[in-house]
Amino acid sequence: MTDTLDSVTAEGTPAEVRAELDAWLEQNWNPKLTVAEWWQRLKEGRWTSPALPIEAGGRGYGRDLTSAVSIGLADANVVGPPTGLGLMLAAPTIAVHGTPEQVRRYVPEILDGTVSWCQLFSEPGAGSDLAGLQARAVRDGDEWVITGQKVWTSGGHLAQKGMLLARTDVDAPKHQGITYFAIDMEQLGIEVRPLREMTGHALFNEVFLDEARVPHEAIIGGPGAGWAVANTTLAFERASLGGGGRQPISVSPGPKAGQMQSRAGDYTERVDEGSDGDGGRGMQTSALIALARRCGKSDDLIVRQEIVKLHVLGEVNRLNMRRAKSGGSRHGGEGNMAKLAMSELVRRSRDVGNLIIGADGMLVSHDSATGGLVQEVTTFSPAPAIYGGTDQVQRNIIGERVLGLPKEPGPAKDTPFRDLLQN
Repeated sequence: MTDTLDSVTAEGTPAEVRAELDAWLEQNWNPKLTVAEWWQRLKEGRWTSPALPIEAGGRGYGRDLTSAVSIGLADANVVGPPTGLGLMLAAPTIAVHGTPEQVRRYVPEILDGTVSWCQLFSEPGAGSDLAGLQARAVRDGDEWVITGQKVWTSGGHLAQKGMLLARTDVDAPKHQGITYFAIDMEQLGIEVRPLREMTGHALFNEVFLDEARVPHEAIIGGPGAGWAVANTTLAFERASLGGGGRQPISVSPGPKAGQMQSRAGDYTERVDEGSDGDGGRGMQTSALIALARRCGKSDDLIVRQEIVKLHVLGEVNRLNMRRAKSGGSRHGGEGNMAKLAMSELVRRSRDVGNLIIGADGMLVSHDSATGGLVQEVTTFSPAPAIYGGTDQVQRNIIGERVLGLPKEPGPAKDTPFRDLLQN
């Protein structure tokens, strides 16, 4: 196969894009391919991340066309692009702030799934106040030496690369002395410790950096510009988490996940009735309707009403994001609003699920007569209001940046970081 650069255009209608994708899939999808081989084809066809600029391996599509591709892959029941923070956050951020050389260095290995990324932002003493981070980076010739601790690092135990924020200038004001690095996670100076969730899983981690090293050329956006670059990453994160929409079958990238050499067709044979239709880990309305029928609750007026409320909220969020991304009026808080809506969707799907199954919701999954999906959503449901910026942080951003409300009182903006109270 060859790259389709000459035939790619950012123009067209969703129907035209869908027709092009369907024809391409007819020629290229083969369930006998390994996941790695299939992802290589997706990359060469520029279907992995069509929202990326053409020069970064995408198609320059807006939200409508990108959504048409995602729905088309889902409808075709093929393995979707590599999931994870590399494709969701690192690639689009590097496409915006990286040099052409950095785009060529980092983005292709994200698109074909050979490298998995994590996000090294939050710290034990700087979660909601991200700009208060204290991980230090000290210049040593052509390298920077990093010392500090990060926490809530999703997928850190599987990642080869990390998006790292570190303080490079303690004499600069809090938001100005931060630099954004692309760091190698597989080195002696980095220790990753998984954190067990109440769900029983260990998807996120704490990360200790003890004189870890990163090349100067791995700085994204320039020294001291890390806060601006980080805000780009956070904007992509909130829009992605809150965007919703139908998604294709997901498989984790990178060698540590151990799935790239599996037969792609093995993943298309499963039926996923449950989660991720709302961009989090709630239950789709279709799954709740099916559950209500199995439990004999499909004629219960209250159950029906609550399912409709959930559906309406999901549609309002989806259409609001579609309007904003397709040239409608923008106020700058669309991603924050979508993130808030996603948190609420997960909570409401939890409540509706428990309304349907009743007392069965008090049982652990393997004792439940109704499966266990509702119990899984229930134990996971507090998380979306925390990760990607808490609901309170989202409301503060909307209040201050969109509504123009006064900021909370604090030190003058030009106060050097070393003079601020820590923790």
